[in-house]
Amino acid sequence: MIARIGELAVTSSTVYTPAGPIPLAGSTWQVSDQWMTEQKTATWAVVVAILGFCVVGPFSLLFLLVRQSTYRGTVQVVLTNGQRQYVARIPVAAPAGVQQVHQQVNYVRSLAAL
Repeated sequence: MIARIGELAVTSSTVYTPAGPIPLAGSTWQVSDQWMTEQKTATWAVVVAILGFCVVGPFSLLFLLVRQSTYRGTVQVVLTNGQRQYVARIPVAAPAGVQQVHQQVNYVRSLAAL
């Protein structure tokens, strides 16, 4: 196995999918990002605001303005060769995960062009 992209296993001549093998030569690959950033109040800020309310009063409620960013989503990889097509959806939890999938697909594209 040369590369693994989600549930796709790539060898020097074939891409193995859960639906069956697809030849690597002549295949086309498309990638689309479908991830988003979600902001929510940090857990530690809620705890500090509640505990601080007894000591400092309403000023401790300013801790509730602290936001924490979380990333979630999927990267969709579409593999096509002739009449055969397979769509893989790979969950990601950070922008680095999206970049890693793009790098893997670019590597496999270069192998498919040989």
